Amino acid sequence: MTSPTIERDEVRSLILGYGLALLFTLSAFGLVALQVLTGRQAFYTVLGLGLVQMLVHFRFFLHIDLRRNSRPDLQLLLFSAAIVALMVGGTLVVLFNLHGRMM
Repeated sequence: MTSPTIERDEVRSLILGYGLALLFTLSAFGLVALQVLTGRQAFYTVLGLGLVQMLVHFRFFLHIDLRRNSRPDLQLLLFSAAIVALMVGGTLVVLFNLHGRMM
């Protein structure tokens, strides 16, 4: 049985994570919708906000602490990175192939 203090800390952690994720999402949408930055600046800013939001998700929702040396956490991160690289790489191959065929 868990103590009320642990449950309260868990709920606070989830609420903080949700608030941070919402803040980064709304910031990215706001920067693009209000056209605050130029194209390249907006791209890199949104990319940075996305990476920070990914760290927020790792810490608050997946409970992966990036400071400790844990083999299962490292394997999870490496596998996730490999899957994302395959998906993005495959998408880029298809898009460049279609672009080449249409030009």
